[in-house]
Amino acid sequence: MIMWWRSVFIGLCVLPAIGCRSPTQSPAQPQSGGQTMHLESAAFTPNSKIPAEFTCDGSNVSPPLAWSPPPANTQSLTLIVDDPDAPVGTFVHWVLFNLPGQTTSLPQHITAQSALPDQSLQGQNDFGKLGYGGPCPPNGTHRYFFKLYALDTQLKLPSGATKAQVEAAMQGHILAAAELIGLYHRSH
Repeated sequence: MIMWWRSVFIGLCVLPAIGCRSPTQSPAQPQSGGQTMHLESAAFTPNSKIPAEFTCDGSNVSPPLAWSPPPANTQSLTLIVDDPDAPVGTFVHWVLFNLPGQTTSLPQHITAQSALPDQSLQGQNDFGKLGYGGPCPPNGTHRYFFKLYALDTQLKLPSGATKAQVEAAMQGHILAAAELIGLYHRSH
């Protein structure tokens, strides 16, 4: 019995060394030499509270976002919003991909439809719907990671694709990335 526990302990200690990721680390990384972009929102500052308007306690609409210009050879952009603090593991709130490559902002309240007028596509969130689903943590303060990727290709995926499908399709195509973290705690 002691040997079994020792094996489990050693195995758990070795896992980080062989590539386990923390919940906030994305498997999608820029190619070597990839650039960093800056992502911001007029609705909240980094690591501050997301206003209720953009959550299940308010209108549940997507916040406005803006970012620095992507690299000149960017063919498309992908936005993924997720919550690594969810009790069931990372919870996906928004997947938006194939935005035109030179886009530098999104207005507030992107509608929940499969394709937007600019031909970008929305994936399925973990609420089982297309488009944005705002923060709605069951307890405590959660972190919401808004992750933007500049890609050297258009993703050959249909609307409704999952975060996992989008991240797999992005591998080897990321030119630059940006991240914005917002916080939310419900006042029940």
